[in-house]
Amino acid sequence: MTTEGAGLLLVLLAAVLWGLLGVFTAGLLAVGVGAIEIAFWRATFAGAAFALHASAVRSWRPFDRRTTLGVAVFAAVGVTAFYVAIARAVETGGIAVAFVLLYTAPAWVTALAGPILGERPARRQWAWVAVAILGVALVANGTDGGGTVAVGPAAIAWGLTAGLAYASYYLLGKRLLHGRSPEALYAVVLPLGALGIAPFVAWSAKPPLAWSLLAGLALVSTYAAYLVYGLGLKRTRASLAVVVATVEPVVAGALGWAVFGERLGAVGLVGGALVLTAAVAVGLTARGDPGAPQDPATPPRTPTNVA
Repeated sequence: MTTEGAGLLLVLLAAVLWGLLGVFTAGLLAVGVGAIEIAFWRATFAGAAFALHASAVRSWRPFDRRTTLGVAVFAAVGVTAFYVAIARAVETGGIAVAFVLLYTAPAWVTALAGPILGERPARRQWAWVAVAILGVALVANGTDGGGTVAVGPAAIAWGLTAGLAYASYYLLGKRLLHGRSPEALYAVVLPLGALGIAPFVAWSAKPPLAWSLLAGLALVSTYAAYLVYGLGLKRTRASLAVVVATVEPVVAGALGWAVFGERLGAVGLVGGALVLTAAVAVGLTARGDPGAPQDPATPPRTPTNVA
């Protein structure tokens, strides 16, 4: 197998691990763990794993004053807001809807890159943003055509919030990762994000199954997925990684159907396809050199590596 082929398999594995996130979350909701508490434990356990990793490889590096402010903002948006929003999106609209709307992140990046990064998106990118908006409108009618998922305003709002917060991994995370190892950054950002969630948690008694699902969510679908994706990016082109990583919502939706009987209707499926097509297209049109290998410490233009 070629180096690039091995890299694509690693990216595919990461996408599958992220796709499991929806099953872990839905399973936890089913045993009575609230969405906000799920977000707290995910950030706490994954942060501990990254801290152990950073200590083992001695990659700690102090933050200067300016970077510290950026880390705090990233923790608030990329962890506190994102982890809560994706869990609430699964709770209110189901796995498929949550993960399709998560992939509006590239559209949010396009819309915000100008005021935040000073970039000027191409007209083609704005056209794909319009396609994504159309897709969201169709997803909002997800039960049309025989679906079992009730897509209400809360599900759409939480899903879009998750996509917006997800975009911060490019808008903020890219700069913070420059010259710094991912494990050292996440070892700080995730615990800070957990602190932001803690005051809002309604703590619940949890059976052993809940702790097992929380461990899987944090260690399999967060810590391991991040690392596997980074290894994949070392070996393949970022433009190809974007396409392969879009398997994530497909895996999540398939598992939601197989395990929980969730099913989007025909209109919702068309909308989902439009959102995912737009996500890939925005990512590909935003790259200067689609054949260039990517440093794993620098997330791709389309934030597909942080679910």
